[in-house]
Amino acid sequence: MPRNIQLLVIDPQNDFCDLPAAWQPVDALTGQRTAPALPVPGAHADMQRLARFIRQQGSQLDAITVTLDSHQHFDIAHPGFWQTGAGADVEPFTPITAAQVRAGDFTPRSPAALPRTLQYLDALEAQGRYTLMVWPVHCEVGSWGHGVHTDVLAACGDWQLERQRAVHNVFKGTNPWTEHYSAIEAEVPDAADESTALNTALLRQLGQADVLLIAGEASSHCVRSTTEHIAQHLPGLMPGWQASRIVLLTDGMSPVAGFEAQHQAFLEGMRAAGAQLATMNQISCLRS
Repeated sequence: MPRNIQLLVIDPQNDFCDLPAAWQPVDALTGQRTAPALPVPGAHADMQRLARFIRQQGSQLDAITVTLDSHQHFDIAHPGFWQTGAGADVEPFTPITAAQVRAGDFTPRSPAALPRTLQYLDALEAQGRYTLMVWPVHCEVGSWGHGVHTDVLAACGDWQLERQRAVHNVFKGTNPWTEHYSAIEAEVPDAADESTALNTALLRQLGQADVLLIAGEASSHCVRSTTEHIAQHLPGLMPGWQASRIVLLTDGMSPVAGFEAQHQAFLEGMRAAGAQLATMNQISCLRS
């Protein structure tokens, strides 16, 4: 019986890639080059390797799913949402805890947002996975940074024509009141917004794979959270499913600078759970 082989590419977007200047477009309004907002060291090379892999192994891939981090300028994890207790701007890469907000060190710019913000921070911290991080505005819907890395986009386009099937795109992060690292569910789902809830349709699709190849950016955050949620939730939805079906393409992902320890912990944790780790060169014949 033929094996089902799928590729899951998590957030292969311009804003996450350390693109050289020649790859950066000129802003029509300012005349300046548009630099990636949150470049991950090594991501450009990751995506170039991944594009080559898709071209070389595309005939073996039954499905490609691409997730897209998709934010608004107004977002609980963006600087414009926050101010210090003294009314100053909050810089990107500032972690904020519920205790700091209650102490008045940080506060939402809109006083009306305070109760909901504290409720969110309390729920987030109770899970023990993440502390809220204020990131640079990134992957804003409609922006160049939201777009897919040019090489990966072209390779996926060629694959679609070769296989006569579409890439499955999954948007995440449009709700401004919760962080949404994982394509499977938001960190704290919003009961009023179905897009933040557990994505059982995506899980069932990925669960059909006998081999689920995973790559993308960044391994310390969105790749990690998505993969961990797959391993957590799929066995309950599809009895008999095991994490041994996952293959992490280690040369197709990199961590956010300063989060290398989280990257390593992710790889070690998934290996312990039964997932396989491999470089793209080590996968020479997927169906053998």
